[in-house]
Amino acid sequence: MFYYIAKYIVLFIIKILFKIHIENIENIPKEGPIIICPNHISLLDPPVIGALLNRRIYFMAKSELFKNPILGFILKNGFGAFPVKRDKPDLTAIKTALKHLKNGHAICIFPEGTRSKTGNLQKAEPGASLLSAKAHAPVIPIGINGNYKLFSNIIIKVGKPIHPDNFSNGHISQQNMAQIGEIIMNEISKLL
Repeated sequence: MFYYIAKYIVLFIIKILFKIHIENIENIPKEGPIIICPNHISLLDPPVIGALLNRRIYFMAKSELFKNPILGFILKNGFGAFPVKRDKPDLTAIKTALKHLKNGHAICIFPEGTRSKTGNLQKAEPGASLLSAKAHAPVIPIGINGNYKLFSNIIIKVGKPIHPDNFSNGHISQQNMAQIGEIIMNEISKLL
């Protein structure tokens, strides 16, 4: 319940502060497991994506955000976010994400692993590729273009689903993950 109240409050605020345009939202399946993969240019990306997309989304968020007990409680219980340690493979985060996908949920992972300080796309970390291959869940690439200055244009383009089975053949190797990651970033690049 809190998620949807927060979603509409955030949606109301961002529509006042920015001129947001979203294209091809119909590319997001209405049900079934999916992995939302946007580029990451601002701290505002998660609330904007969560407010605009037509599904409840569970965000993988850096563990540092959960150190503050109040913020951690709000992120976890209000927004369904779960922590990931970025300095090493985090099996707990992977298991949590796989559980959400098994339950048919939408999760959001920023494939670059961190915000881009320059706005240029970075190489994909293996997380999104691994989860996509293990859960047989399509990846939905999203390009966020804009600078989040007051009343500025923010353009969000939703790409067509990328199905991991087309690339992994049921095998999850470093090469498969790198290949899927490269495809994800190429598709995001086309959307920018």
